[in-house]
Amino acid sequence: MVLWVFGYGSLIWNPGFDFDEKILGFVKGYKRTFNLACIDHRGTPEHPARTCTLESDDDAICWGIAYCVKGGLKKEQEAMKYLERRECEYDQKISVDFYKEGDSSNPVVKGVLVFVATPDPVGNKYYLGPAPLEDMARQIATANGPTGNNRDYLFSMEKALSNICHEDDSIIELADEVRKVLSRPKEKITGSDVPLKSHALVHLSALPEGTVVDSR
Repeated sequence: MVLWVFGYGSLIWNPGFDFDEKILGFVKGYKRTFNLACIDHRGTPEHPARTCTLESDDDAICWGIAYCVKGGLKKEQEAMKYLERRECEYDQKISVDFYKEGDSSNPVVKGVLVFVATPDPVGNKYYLGPAPLEDMARQIATANGPTGNNRDYLFSMEKALSNICHEDDSIIELADEVRKVLSRPKEKITGSDVPLKSHALVHLSALPEGTVVDSR
């Protein structure tokens, strides 16, 4: 058996598991959003960070990296164990077709695994949902956790997409807004300035002991 995993967020620049092959390409029908709460890496339960998930959009494509693990069942199981612990805030694993540049009709790999979050703020406690651009920027500018600042995650995403020559206009717009927030006097960008959804404050709690903490 062969395991293929699609990385569209921090997996692009920091896969963190042993793989045998990687391919640059895209998936259809999904867009990248910063609508998922992170409370263990770049944020805390009291002040969640915003990180990436995919949401359905019939007209969209999302560029990233597909990683292949083909060293046998044990290697595949080790990769899945790592990914399921790292991506524990994502409540769905879906299977999608993956395409390479120059051929959007014939997938180069079928059945690529993707970790995503259910876009439902009631059923999924980690889904923050969309917010005004400036509100999101203030939240990202101020959130931080055990592995660093939320803004560094966003800026790393912006750089990674530039490095693969497939920039995301929505990521650039959000990163530019965060830079505007950071350019203001320090007292103007405190965490108390960030409006969070009430469900995030009520339901988010620290993840179980043993959860993977990495540099994403």
